[in-house]
Amino acid sequence: MKIKIHNLTAFFVVAASAVLLGAVGTARAADQWFVMGEQALKSADSSAEIKSQGGRWKKDVKQVRLSVEGADVQILKVVLGWDNRPDTTLNAVGTVKAGGQTAPTDAPGRKGRLTWTKIQHKILGKAPTATVKIMGLD
Repeated sequence: MKIKIHNLTAFFVVAASAVLLGAVGTARAADQWFVMGEQALKSADSSAEIKSQGGRWKKDVKQVRLSVEGADVQILKVVLGWDNRPDTTLNAVGTVKAGGQTAPTDAPGRKGRLTWTKIQHKILGKAPTATVKIMGLD
């Protein structure tokens, strides 16, 4: 009788572990990058402000990064405006090649609501414009 109880207990422990591991795997599958906002940068303007799109839950992210298309862009300064958190300032981010991305920046706390992003930039080469996208990780 004791052997059956031990076997039954072991079965439930293994089954509960499998359920918990499955839940963790599903949560990680939901983490994906999405566009929070985008704007065309002009070589004549050295700065841009981009408002984050979507409602309250759409703006709630774990990390943020910038994506550049159309031309190489030297990013001098980025200010991330968080709702109910201090702004995050990134200086001398560097040059992002066309089709490239910056390294991810963590949101303050576990998650943060990004409301706007200000970028000081310089478009390199002869291209008159480039497009920058603000990407969020949910």
